[in-house]
Amino acid sequence: MPNTTIDHRSSQGTIAVLGGTGKTGRRVAARLAARGVPTRVASRRGTPAFHWGDPSTWDAVLEGATSAYVSYAPDLAIPGAAQTIEALTERAVAHGLRRLVLLSGRGETEAQRCEAIVARSGLEWTVVRASWFAQNFSEGEFLDMVRGGAITLPAADVPEPFVDIEDLADVVVAALTGHGHGGQIYEVTGPRALTFSQAARELSRASGRPVHFVRIPKADFAAGVAAAGTPPDVAWLLEYLFDTVLDGRNVHPGDGVQRALGRDPVDFGDFARRAAAEGVWRAAA
Repeated sequence: MPNTTIDHRSSQGTIAVLGGTGKTGRRVAARLAARGVPTRVASRRGTPAFHWGDPSTWDAVLEGATSAYVSYAPDLAIPGAAQTIEALTERAVAHGLRRLVLLSGRGETEAQRCEAIVARSGLEWTVVRASWFAQNFSEGEFLDMVRGGAITLPAADVPEPFVDIEDLADVVVAALTGHGHGGQIYEVTGPRALTFSQAARELSRASGRPVHFVRIPKADFAAGVAAAGTPPDVAWLLEYLFDTVLDGRNVHPGDGVQRALGRDPVDFGDFARRAAAEGVWRAAA
């Protein structure tokens, strides 16, 4: 098990959190700030601003940083992501960064190309491969579905070991600030795989309101995504995830949380009870 003692050499420098206001980035940034680690939160509306599609914004974010957490939006599976990650990695090397921690996805071929780019950069690197986020049900794409009582998706009812993002953020911070994480690929998941039907039952029990999983035709889902004005790259990603990644390839839980932190990951049922206690599924007033 890696030693999670803080590496004071890295904690004395600035850590850039790319995607610092997103689901994972804001949690990573908050944990670093709580430890007193100088942190530069990089986002489109940040100062300095950071935009993946505008390389002219990258230098100001990387200048003077010693490490970076790289969370690419919307996902490393997007065609062209590898070229962007390669350019970003080259810029990080030029700016003298020592360490990169890359958020990746399980079972995504394009994401693994990005992992390889970071691994051959010459920098100390760690890859955090994540399963589907449990928080997609509480603050993401499925929130309104849960509130409405029906999780309507074009997915086969295939088990997925949903990961609590709080666990993921703990792993990322350990990799950014601790010893022994260099060259590691951590597959972070929950402790058990649940089908969407099983997840819906957990959400129903926790929230005290009926929640069901309803499989809908792919064409109906695509029409709904288009009607909602979803950006084309995000629409493509959703189709890719349901058609390709959610096919059973990721059904087995990983051991990344255990290896990185020396403890078990949070169970989906515990996540659901915590979220319910926070009131996230209460109807809007």
